[in-house]
Amino acid sequence: MSKKLNKADFGKGIRALLANPQQLEQAVQEDAQEVVRELTHAGAMLPISQIEANPFQPRTEFDQVALNELADSIRIHGLIQPVTVRRLHDKAYQLISGERRFRASQIAGLVEIPAYVRLADDQQMLEMALIENIQRQDLNAIEVAISYQRLKEECNLTDELLSERVGKQRSTITNYLRLLRLPVDIQHAIKDGKLSMGHARALAGVSDIAFQLSLLRQIMQEDLSVRAVEVLIARHQEERASKKAKPDKRLPEHLRTIQDQFRAFFGAKVDMKRDEKGKGQITIKFENDAELNRLIDLIESE
Repeated sequence: MSKKLNKADFGKGIRALLANPQQLEQAVQEDAQEVVRELTHAGAMLPISQIEANPFQPRTEFDQVALNELADSIRIHGLIQPVTVRRLHDKAYQLISGERRFRASQIAGLVEIPAYVRLADDQQMLEMALIENIQRQDLNAIEVAISYQRLKEECNLTDELLSERVGKQRSTITNYLRLLRLPVDIQHAIKDGKLSMGHARALAGVSDIAFQLSLLRQIMQEDLSVRAVEVLIARHQEERASKKAKPDKRLPEHLRTIQDQFRAFFGAKVDMKRDEKGKGQITIKFENDAELNRLIDLIESE
């Protein structure tokens, strides 16, 4: 009779367990819930060559420019959010979620990537393990956000069902999920404890990535409070709204060319204005009577 596995056996490492089909099968037979819990909490580094795309992936088209940008980020920072795969056998895995991250990692030339591994029929146990994981006190905000995202994607939960499962308001869950759309530098700062959830929530409400990163640097350098950051964001948004409210008075390209031709001909400043109906005016400016007479002579000579 084979020796019964205990929790200490799991401590040998997830990768070793995954690489040993007999040991894994024995562990599943004896305590499937413990195996799922361990896989859910730890994850593993898997050779990217052993992962195959999901043939049922509904999304087939990806923005190549965005993929290349993500690949550049992954080369510098690595892959923060692991993909999720289903174990087919000891050297083959099928992608469940994270197709965009998987493709970008391939472009980046990664040899192995972090992954959460699922067994064949672990849906209910996975959900229980993820919810249990969220209740831990030592998770940072990004880890909580990733757990919420996994529950939605892998357990097919709507926002309402997810809210019921974890006992949190939908707005709370939404705030966490928005963190996963933040630039990688900001996610790293959150994971490293350099940025509070309050700071992160404020930054997540900004759509301008350059401004987000600028605020991150300012927060780190000046130790800004959440309130101070909110004031800076409100001021930035007011300035943007003010600029949008002002009509664009720039002339179309072909009219700017004509304006330049007038300026060259008269050797003076010429302003052209035109409204949406096509009505407008041309203004020729002069500094004194002598310049006015020069302009008159030019016109008469023509």
